[in-house]
Amino acid sequence: MKRINIFIIVSLLVVIGHAQETQTERAAFGIAFQGEGSLTQMEMSKKYTTMKISDTVQTKFVGVVKEVCQAKGCWMKVALDDGEVAMVRFKDYGFFMPKDIAGKEVVVNGLAFVEEMSVDDQRHYAEDAGKSVDEIAKINQPKRTLGFEADGVLLKD
Repeated sequence: MKRINIFIIVSLLVVIGHAQETQTERAAFGIAFQGEGSLTQMEMSKKYTTMKISDTVQTKFVGVVKEVCQAKGCWMKVALDDGEVAMVRFKDYGFFMPKDIAGKEVVVNGLAFVEEMSVDDQRHYAEDAGKSVDEIAKINQPKRTLGFEADGVLLKD
């Protein structure tokens, strides 16, 4: 009987230890989802090139964070293969990202879209990013942007 109890205790410790290892590999924000089957940065870039303004596509992709909102972590820019970035916002402001994750890899799940961003919105995001007054003043025309509304994000360590 003692051997069975020892075996059960050791088994539980192994399972708990494995669960903690898995948890440190990835932090999850928003809804739970599996990262497997995600598009690569190159595949996502190609998908965006075929989209028109107002098109939307439910998808998930892997990318590297280039920039995060320094006010609250309420948006991030994720690099794509061709040097462009996807502006990732979070569905219904349901969650925020840590402000210090630039350079880290993420998997984002949600809705990809293309939009024309107004001058006011561009300036607002530039302020959030901590850009200088001179840089913000240079923004003077709307631009086509690649957007993404994430309902979940996996942050890889």
